[in-house]
Amino acid sequence: MTAETTAGGAAGTVYLLRHGETEWSATGRHTGVTDLPLTTRGQDEARRAGDLLARLRADAPPPLVLISPRSRARETAELAGLDGEVLAELAEWDYGDYEGRTTPEIREQVPGWTIWSAPTPGGETAAEVGRRADRVLSAVSTRGAGRDVVLVSHGHLLRVLIARALGLSPEQGVRFALQTAAITVLGSERGVPQLRSLNLR
Repeated sequence: MTAETTAGGAAGTVYLLRHGETEWSATGRHTGVTDLPLTTRGQDEARRAGDLLARLRADAPPPLVLISPRSRARETAELAGLDGEVLAELAEWDYGDYEGRTTPEIREQVPGWTIWSAPTPGGETAAEVGRRADRVLSAVSTRGAGRDVVLVSHGHLLRVLIARALGLSPEQGVRFALQTAAITVLGSERGVPQLRSLNLR
């Protein structure tokens, strides 16, 4: 897969939507496989994200919507007015033994640890998450077929996906900040992948 096919090659505009706030996202706890509902604030965020997405897309034809299997992403999609299908590859990074822990807590045992540059015992590596992101981008390219695509997923997975869409290594996802229920827009200019907007709320 080339960089030209990842961010709007065969597809139209690609919109990335991170799920709304959960209790753990609000406190910085790594939330991979744990299924948590949105907080009341997270539900409000999801509704507002749906309104913003509708304004951004204006009168464009209905998009292809792909959603993480985690309930927080599915709830976000529903509240945002998005009807789509679940795609397993959009699940969040598996944090293994660090599930439910914050970075400061992990650094008490592993000084200087970050998800981007250090091992995650029992979980996924950045390279493994990068390969999942590549499969998502391949699905976007082949199934988008000239229409917009909306991906509803999670902070770390989407940051990796942005990096891969731009032809960067998975670890370069560290350079892209995503707030809860934020929208990021990917496209291309003359075949060159382009980050059009980041972290819209």
